[in-house]
Order: sequence, then C-alpha cells, then structure tokens
Amino acid sequence: MHTQILKNSRILALGAVVALTVALAGCGTTTGERATSGAGVGAAVGAGAAAVTGGSVVQGAVIGGGVGAATGAATDKDDINLE
Repeated sequence: MHTQILKNSRILALGAVVALTVALAGCGTTTGERATSGAGVGAAVGAGAAAVTGGSVVQGAVIGGGVGAATGAATDKDDINLE
C-alpha cells in the first residue's frame, strides 16, 4: 500500500510540473526566450517535486527542464498571455 501511495504522489507531482511549466513557459516574446524561461521554471519545479516525493532531485530538474524548454519552444506569445 505504501508503494501505491508513493507512486500516486509521484504521478501527482509530475502532473504539477507539467501544469506549472505550461503556465509559465509563455514568459518571453521570442521562441528562445520562452524556451529558456520554460527550462528554468521546469527545472526548478521538477527538482522541487522530486525532493518532495523522495525522487532524484537531479533527475527531476533534468526532466522538468526538458519539458519546460519544449513547451516554451512549442508555444507562441499568443498561446499563453500572462498579462
């Protein structure tokens, strides 16, 4: 049962990483700026989620950074407008 709770926590944390990265990857006007900001935010959220769930912080940062960079590069300034 403990393993299932841990697995569910990790899935929830990964979902939070993706949601926050998508929400914040729109920061920037050019594709490069959005990819860079998305990578930074994703890495921070991924590392934090991994730390909370007992996973590898480095692995969480790498995965979160990759998801954030890809999301930022795939969006344009009209897709996500935080203003």
